[in-house]
Amino acid sequence: MSWWIWIVAGLCLAGLEALLGGELYLLFFGAAGVLVGALTALGVLPAAWMQLAAFSVAAVGVALPLRNKISERLKARIPSREIDATVGAEALVLDTIAPGDRGKAELRGSPWTAENVGEAPLAAGQRAVVERLEGLTLFLRGR
Repeated sequence: MSWWIWIVAGLCLAGLEALLGGELYLLFFGAAGVLVGALTALGVLPAAWMQLAAFSVAAVGVALPLRNKISERLKARIPSREIDATVGAEALVLDTIAPGDRGKAELRGSPWTAENVGEAPLAAGQRAVVERLEGLTLFLRGR
């Protein structure tokens, strides 16, 4: 195959990785394609079977040891955030909820399961502050 086909294919694969925001597999195959294209242009890989073998070895040989390390580093740079700034928001208590018990509360127009983590009961119609969120349960404390 021509060297430029390898480079175009490699750049397309790397571009797809950027568009799809995937798991970095296409990035390594794209880099391998560009590498094989460069080696073919230099005359190092004249036969098609040599190009295919070099592509396979380069893609898998680099992806296996590096993919997890790079992926972990990229994920470590993403700041953790509270879910939609729910902690600290005010919820409307729909049921009277004794301390330590569960009931219903409304937050931003949606009903939620709520647990009273305060020491005083929460009355229906009262506003309460969301202290934390676990799954679909709000942990509330009276104002």
